[in-house]
Amino acid sequence: MAMERTLILIKPDGVQRGIVGRILERFETRGLKIVGMKLMKMTDALASQHYKDHVGKGFYAGLVKFMTSSPLVAMCVEGPKAVEVARKMMGKTFCTDAESGTIRGDFGISRGMNLIHGSDSPESAKRELGLFFKPEELFEISRAGDAWVVSDEDRG
Repeated sequence: MAMERTLILIKPDGVQRGIVGRILERFETRGLKIVGMKLMKMTDALASQHYKDHVGKGFYAGLVKFMTSSPLVAMCVEGPKAVEVARKMMGKTFCTDAESGTIRGDFGISRGMNLIHGSDSPESAKRELGLFFKPEELFEISRAGDAWVVSDEDRG
């Protein structure tokens, strides 16, 4: 199983509520590796690139307004099946539908403010990571504890 990288955004509501650390802790505790991270403000231009598939939909203007309203945390997370694992950890899109034990299920109650974004496929992850990170902002990190989290079989 090959290692994957995925984009995770802790959205403005997560930053404003002061739960970035609690969300970040879940990824690290699970065994995923943070190989890039920054606090940033999404611009209208970046939002239009990131959400290009939603342009023209009824919710698009509100989404852009929300995502550009306050800083967010962008992360590149790495691990076996990182895209799939991260999406399961996040829970269903609307917090009101998300199960307990997921990030959205444990920390959210809104349909519009859903705390977190994660790439939905390895292909999307590659495209999205390219929007938020320059290659030199992502690192190859070897942690002492990795041998106790990811087996040789998982590394591919």
